[in-house]
Amino acid sequence: MFVKICGITSEEDALLAVAMGADAVGFIFAPSKRQVTATLVRDIVRRLPPEILTVGVFRDEAPERVVDVVHAAGLRAAQLQGHENPEVTRWVRARVPFVIRAFSAGDPHLAQADDYGADAIHIDSASPGSGQMFDWSLAEGAPAGRKVIIAGGLDPTNVAAAIERIGPWGVDVASGVESAGGEAGHKDPRLVRAFIANARAAAPTGYTATAKAPYDWLEDDE
Repeated sequence: MFVKICGITSEEDALLAVAMGADAVGFIFAPSKRQVTATLVRDIVRRLPPEILTVGVFRDEAPERVVDVVHAAGLRAAQLQGHENPEVTRWVRARVPFVIRAFSAGDPHLAQADDYGADAIHIDSASPGSGQMFDWSLAEGAPAGRKVIIAGGLDPTNVAAAIERIGPWGVDVASGVESAGGEAGHKDPRLVRAFIANARAAAPTGYTATAKAPYDWLEDDE
């Protein structure tokens, strides 16, 4: 099961996520209490193993700036979390190795997700990063045979149930692995460990035989 730990704000938490077995770490460049700068992210990314998918999260940003930030920070992927249309998404994908296009659960555009040309589809609640859970049945509108990543209110206690219900390619978490009352963006080691372990344990039998391995993005750089 592909696991992304998002909302990383420090080198310590990035290294923690990697040590616990995360496949990807996300850095938020959109307005957010977890927002980071390209300079900070570049310094963090330099310390991470090359097989980790490093993702910049953007919302309604100019496509040229998305590409510039991804390359300046040394990232491997861009996640488009706003209202980016298929043309913008494809333009970014032509210049970035891996693109994740995010949709809110129930978004009517989800049924046309293939038109965006993204490598993976991300389904979140209507308020990304809020930790709010969505009606999991709304994720059923995603095109079949695509890499679907689910987020929105996931934590160590419910990630297995979400995987069982939706059968995604991957899961994504930010606030769900942060201690209640703690600083936004600061990850709790116990929660990160439990989330990744529970997600891995919930992967369906034959998962690796029916879904491409998470490391396929490495082929784009060869």
